[in-house]
Amino acid sequence: MADNHLGEFLRARRAALRPQDVGMASYGVRKVPGLRREEVAVLAGVNADYYTRLEQGRERHPSAQVLDALGRVLQLDPDAHAHLHRLAGTAPSSQFAHTTDRVSPALRQLMDGYPGAPAFVINPTLDVLAANALAQALYSPFEQADNLARMTFLDPAGRQFYTRWSGTAQATVGHLRRAAGFDPDNPRLRKLVGVLSEHSADFSRLWKAHAVRGKTQDAKHLLHPDVGPLTLTYLAFDVRDAPGQQLIIYQAESGSPSAEALNLLGSIHATGRVTADMDERTFQ
Repeated sequence: MADNHLGEFLRARRAALRPQDVGMASYGVRKVPGLRREEVAVLAGVNADYYTRLEQGRERHPSAQVLDALGRVLQLDPDAHAHLHRLAGTAPSSQFAHTTDRVSPALRQLMDGYPGAPAFVINPTLDVLAANALAQALYSPFEQADNLARMTFLDPAGRQFYTRWSGTAQATVGHLRRAAGFDPDNPRLRKLVGVLSEHSADFSRLWKAHAVRGKTQDAKHLLHPDVGPLTLTYLAFDVRDAPGQQLIIYQAESGSPSAEALNLLGSIHATGRVTADMDERTFQ
């Protein structure tokens, strides 16, 4: 049987709402959390049997108007609303069919031109494809800075490094859910979700909630063992010649303790690289 991504999303979002959230009185004992199917159908102005078929995957082609009505009832934010349309095939096709994990030399040169700001490139599944020296230093507490989701949920350093780990975890899963809306059959995404679900109960719980979230400009609150706490903002830029890639640049407020700590971090790791190079030449 074909995957029922749309139905799973509708069920999860329906389960997250209570009658009082939508201004309805609650009658009788509820065997499962959230709104009943009939309640969603009434509020959206659609036939209850039709809505049931949508959840069960027996109806896969709702109109954009029906989806808009369901989005309002389920109180979807803009990211989740767009995700709903993508799952139903009513949004313009934006799948990363031609995405590549190769980072161009020009983009690498651009990142290296920001020595005072951590800069790195990710793909839709949050693989770190390239990073400048300061980004490598920033993520040095991790065993391997290869994938932001794996680092968050499976690396022991994650919960210490991300001081607001719960928010980071929710944002990370929301980003992967959004990526799934663009390309639900992406084999890399399926493999990543499988590994994370198997080894992290927190990831599995958040994944089942079907929350969707795009990149925001929320501050990152980090704790680096070499320089202490860091509060960084960031900007995300789509890479035009490599659909699906994003360039992420972190920055600290000028003159702030975080800016001083970031400068110190760069100096520490630059010194470490010079020492390592000298040692390597000595033994050649």
